Amino acid sequence: MDHGHHPGMWVPAEPPTWGRMFLPHLDGWSWLAVLSLVGIVGYLVAVVVLRRTGVPWPWWRTASWVAGCGALFAVTGTWFNGYSMVLFSLHMAQHMVLSMVAPILLLLGAPVTLALRTLPRGKRLAGVPRALLLDALHSRVARVLSHPAFTLPLFLASLYAVYFTPLFDALMANPVGHQFMLAHFTVTGLLFLGPILAQDPWPRTAGHGARMLELLIPMPFHAFFGVAILMAGSLVVETFENPPAGWGIDPLADQKTAGSIAWSFGEIPTVFVIALVLFAWMGSEQRRDRRAERVAERTGDAELAAYNERLRALAERG
Repeated sequence: MDHGHHPGMWVPAEPPTWGRMFLPHLDGWSWLAVLSLVGIVGYLVAVVVLRRTGVPWPWWRTASWVAGCGALFAVTGTWFNGYSMVLFSLHMAQHMVLSMVAPILLLLGAPVTLALRTLPRGKRLAGVPRALLLDALHSRVARVLSHPAFTLPLFLASLYAVYFTPLFDALMANPVGHQFMLAHFTVTGLLFLGPILAQDPWPRTAGHGARMLELLIPMPFHAFFGVAILMAGSLVVETFENPPAGWGIDPLADQKTAGSIAWSFGEIPTVFVIALVLFAWMGSEQRRDRRAERVAERTGDAELAAYNERLRALAERG
């Protein structure tokens, strides 16, 4: 097949179809596609090593991690990645998968916990990776990077500052810039959702209420961003102003589709995360109640025994 080319980039010649979009395509691979495959292999090896030591690991965590890597690959290692450089709607779908869907699935895989359980401990060379991981988790940099005062503005800037300034066109015109942007969306999603999902030891922990709040604050901004693109009467970014002539695509209509994707896609994963945090919250409340009951039973019995003992002592004296 002949390819059209954006500056230094691979672009498919035929219009997108569902059958064509998710075919793997080497020319269109990004670094994220390579990392996602390495991620699957590394994770599965770690699970096997852990199981051999007799430590169980939940199957759903493995499934979630593989699905997360799969989602990354689907939008960066296939024809989809090429199409996302020509059509705003597909680019926006890619952005939402990278910043919301893949991070949720990857974080539910609890990779940090898995790494800490499988990496060798000790002072020798073999113990260095684990020690470095722990140092990184406890570092001041990690605490800053995981603080909502950093993650929330970063998450919102990756919407407003990228699309409503010349930044987007500048990044899209350059292969390295494009790769950087894809990585930025993914890392931003992981930093934002990591402390909220709280599946792994994270540099900063927050209570359930604070985590709900962190999740709800960006929701209206995210929705407004989608609506702003949906309602825009002219093209927001220049990159997508000339789709291939033969594809019969109206750039403004495609931009409206992009806006509705940003609007709906942003809300659905958020609702899913809200449910997860709520269930965790309810579970922890029930556990706390049960603990309190057990303590009450124990101390109640002890008080009763002491009271009886006092009565007996009085009786003996009498």
